[in-house]
Parts: sequence; structure tokens; C-alpha cells
Amino acid sequence: MQNELNIVGIQSDLAWENPAKNLTFFEQKINTLSKNTDLVVLPEMFTSGFTMNPKKVAEKMDGKSISWMLKMATENNFAICGSLVISEQGNFYNRLVFIHPSGKIETYNKRHSFTLAAEDKVYTSGTEKLIVNYKGWKICPLICYDLRFPIWARNTENYDLLIFVANWPTIRIKAWYTLLKARAIENMTYVIGINRTGKDANNYEYTGNSLIVNFFGEETSKLKNNEVGIIKSSLVKTDQDYNRKKMGFLNDKDTFKIML
Repeated sequence: MQNELNIVGIQSDLAWENPAKNLTFFEQKINTLSKNTDLVVLPEMFTSGFTMNPKKVAEKMDGKSISWMLKMATENNFAICGSLVISEQGNFYNRLVFIHPSGKIETYNKRHSFTLAAEDKVYTSGTEKLIVNYKGWKICPLICYDLRFPIWARNTENYDLLIFVANWPTIRIKAWYTLLKARAIENMTYVIGINRTGKDANNYEYTGNSLIVNFFGEETSKLKNNEVGIIKSSLVKTDQDYNRKKMGFLNDKDTFKIML
């Protein structure tokens, strides 16, 4: 078990429906990272922006973007994750892909489709929560709109880190801040939220405001409005474990079943 996990999130504008350009940008940023990086987190639909035109950008699991993620993970000896549009068995998915340094691939399909943008009309929703075991840490990756649904994010698996990748617009950015901290506090867990900047083809504006918070909801790293760059933090598992044991809050949580 590795007690300290060095995580990095990359916040950027996203070139609309242009995977090649986006991958080039992220690779340039990755090349500047320190050698002790353990995990890199990219935004939601990091190859395209939040498009409702999946046929234009969809890839298979053996496509160029997954191959690029594999290359980044294995050559740099870190894990990398982010969501992109995947075509599989006649369906389109907003799929988070988590790739280990060994090349192992794990996936999570976005559970809550953003009906306000008609995401449910073009993408198939996921039904299974993913818990990644990495370097002795249990990690739960979720996607954007999932942030609004605390039962789905509830820490019933005793995970250590909750990830949200997003294209969360400026008009609702106060909710982004509030909900990320709420998920951290109620689940007694580290949380990293990675958002995008810029304006998409639908004229939605994004200010980013990516941040990392600890198990008390305290900010340990954040980016300014519209800042293109990285956030990073060294998470300490023994600190989190100590405070969970001391407070005992997770022992008192309600039990429930999610009906799919």
C-alpha cells in the first residue's frame, strides 16, 4: 500500500470535436509533469467537448485515443483517466476510461445522463459503479451530472478517493463548488473535480474551477476562473483513515438499495 498518492488534474479549453488537437495539448501538459506523479485526471469528453453528435467523434476501445492513453500511462508510469465517446455494440457511451501503468484498462459508463442537453437521447446510461484498486487506494470515478446524485456516490465501498470529470458550465458553477465539497464531507473522502474552460459550439461557457478537497471539504488545490493549467496534491491515506476512525461518521450511514 502506498500511503501518499500524488494526483494531477489538467484543466483546459477543449477543441470542439477535434480529438487530434486535444490529445496534442494534453500530451504537451503531461510532458511537463514531475516523475513522481501517480495519477492524471482529464475532463469529461476530453477528446471532443460535450457533444451530442457522437457519430462524428466516437471511437472503439482499440481506437487512437485509448491507444494514446495507454502510451501515456505505460511510458510515464502513472495511471490516467478521463471520459470520451465510445461506440460499442450499436450504442454510444460517455465512458470514463481508467488505465493503469501496467496497461490494465477499467471503465465506467456515465450513470446519470444530462437530460437538459438531451444526453439521454443519444447515449446509453451505465448501470454499474466502478471501484478501482490502485496502489492500495480504492478510487471511485464518476462523471459530471453524477455529482448531483449523492446516493450513487455514497461511500458504501469504503473508497479513498472520489473523482468527478466534467464539462460543468459557468452558469451553474456555484453548484459545482458546493456539491464537490458536500460529496467530500458526507463520504469522508478526498475528492478531485476536473472541469474544462472556454466556450463550446453551443455557446456554453466554462470557467473551469477545478479543485481538490480533503475529507473535511477543505481545498488543497484549485485553479482560477478560465485558467488553463494543472492542479496537484499529495493525498495521505493514513490522515484520512485516522480521521474516519476518530469521527466514525461512515459507521452511522443508512443502508439502501438502488433500483436500476
